[in-house]
Amino acid sequence: METQCIASLQKNTGVAQLVEHWSPKPGVGSSSLSSRAKLISKMNIKGYFQESFTELVHKVTWPTWSELQNSAVLVMVATLIIALIVAGMDLIFSRAMEFIYSLLY
Repeated sequence: METQCIASLQKNTGVAQLVEHWSPKPGVGSSSLSSRAKLISKMNIKGYFQESFTELVHKVTWPTWSELQNSAVLVMVATLIIALIVAGMDLIFSRAMEFIYSLLY
């Protein structure tokens, strides 16, 4: 009877099944630094550049010309806004310091 309740719980929610079957496998897909260091030490410089070139040519998705233009315009507008904010803060601070110095001297 208890087994049927657990089985029905697993079928309805799936939670017990996930908890029950979750177990990390230490030999699969290691991302530890020591395993990366071993791979890098085995790889020569020519192989590194070949893999980098292959990744740049075949795996990277480059933006289209219109996406590039839109991004450039966005960056320029954001830069202009930030520059105006910094210039305004500089002007306010310099006026405040001139006022403080005029009171002291």
